[in-house]
Amino acid sequence: MPRKSLVKNVKRIVVKIGSSSLTKNGVISGYKISAIVNDVAGLIRRGYQVVLVSSGAISTGAGSIGKRVKNLTIPEKQACAAVGQTLLMNEYRNRFKKLGLHVGQILLTEDDVKHRTRFINARHTLETLLHLGIIPIVNENDTVAVNEIKFGDNDMLSAHVASLINAELLILLSDIDGFYMHLEDPEPIEELYMINDQIIECAGGAGSAYGTGGMMSKIRAAEIIISFGEKMVIANASKKNVLNRILDGEKIGTIFVGKNRLLTGKKRWLALRKPAGTLVLDDGAVKAISIGKKSLLASGITASSGGFIMGDIVELSSHDRKKIGKGIVNYSCEELNKIMGKKTAEIKKILGDNVFDEVINRDDLIVY
Repeated sequence: MPRKSLVKNVKRIVVKIGSSSLTKNGVISGYKISAIVNDVAGLIRRGYQVVLVSSGAISTGAGSIGKRVKNLTIPEKQACAAVGQTLLMNEYRNRFKKLGLHVGQILLTEDDVKHRTRFINARHTLETLLHLGIIPIVNENDTVAVNEIKFGDNDMLSAHVASLINAELLILLSDIDGFYMHLEDPEPIEELYMINDQIIECAGGAGSAYGTGGMMSKIRAAEIIISFGEKMVIANASKKNVLNRILDGEKIGTIFVGKNRLLTGKKRWLALRKPAGTLVLDDGAVKAISIGKKSLLASGITASSGGFIMGDIVELSSHDRKKIGKGIVNYSCEELNKIMGKKTAEIKKILGDNVFDEVINRDDLIVY
């Protein structure tokens, strides 16, 4: 399909910039950051809304105090992030200001999008900044983030940000030209419409010396974007005016194209959450939620696993362990183990009158 037709309806874009695309030997490269800023400004002048997800805080901070990233402890990385984030934002602010544009900083952890209320608050902030014509610059809050609340890398963070604002396109800029099925291939693949086992196998490998993300993290981001029916491009930041050329329809990098089925709002938030357990359904329940678009009842559940509580997210699978959906559960695992396979009248005898009719309401359920 012509690349121009794939991007013609794009209005809102998230651009993720890798550390190697901003720094040189751990120091901010004036040439590299100016190229990005000018390219983004060009998109905004053309009427696009742009959110930047910018790496580089830790490497910039480490470089400024004479440290090497690979030798740092976690507290030292957090300290370097605190130093580097101010340097990085100051560079962005000064360069965008010369072009008549304002920026705003947003620092996120996975905790900020895991909880529904904070997810909505983050969305409102981003939406307001865009409405005011201010460029949001997002980074993971590395000064406080630990493994339990980290996205892992900014490829995944950018996919979450794209979800937050319903962006039609995510562009991942780094030091690679796209996705290669084989290392010896002269050119990257132009278009991909699904992520299969072969693609995942080909995505193995580490990132650059200053970044945390390799190709696998980019493929995981692509999985998210494809599941929402949106598009993602992996491209080389060193190409002149790469962002504007992508939006002009040039075949730069690899474009991942999602399905027609779009998720928005609550269900998009739900799709990104990690499940706390699994429910196994009988054939009737699978049919009811997949074809009949019904809520999930206890009578259709044959087994459960995980230590979930009421309000947690659980994955749904068929008896042959095929994943079929995900939803917010109305019962704890202990309660569910008592009532699975039973009708509402029986449930009331076991748990009392104050019970839910559904284990998962249709509004709190997505089907893959």
